[in-house]
Amino acid sequence: MTATHTPTSTSGHKADLTNTFVLAELLERLDHSAIPVDAAQYRIVAEHLASEFSEVEQGVELRALLDTHPAAAELYENLNYQYAGLCRSALDASLASEKLAKQAIANAMRQNHRSTTQPKEDPQHGKS
Repeated sequence: MTATHTPTSTSGHKADLTNTFVLAELLERLDHSAIPVDAAQYRIVAEHLASEFSEVEQGVELRALLDTHPAAAELYENLNYQYAGLCRSALDASLASEKLAKQAIANAMRQNHRSTTQPKEDPQHGKS
């Protein structure tokens, strides 16, 4: 039997993302499956992918993989939350949502202010 050698970088992390890519593809398929997926199967794939993430080299290739595999990107973000927070969340989308929420709140406050400051009709007005 021949042993296979996985290339490593100078940092000691794996430079080859083949296994990571296969697991990311599988997780993506499970995540978007039209038929129910066994929770244990999903967990096993996620655990193996998490293990791969701890061994792979950070860099352009990993970022490209995460950009094309949202389920894997979410797992990666959750694993690294303690170091970088929601480091892969789209900042533009978050900022746009926050601006829309502020605008909606301001509009609601203006409407509420108008309804409380307008004079109420006097039911006796014009009657003698």
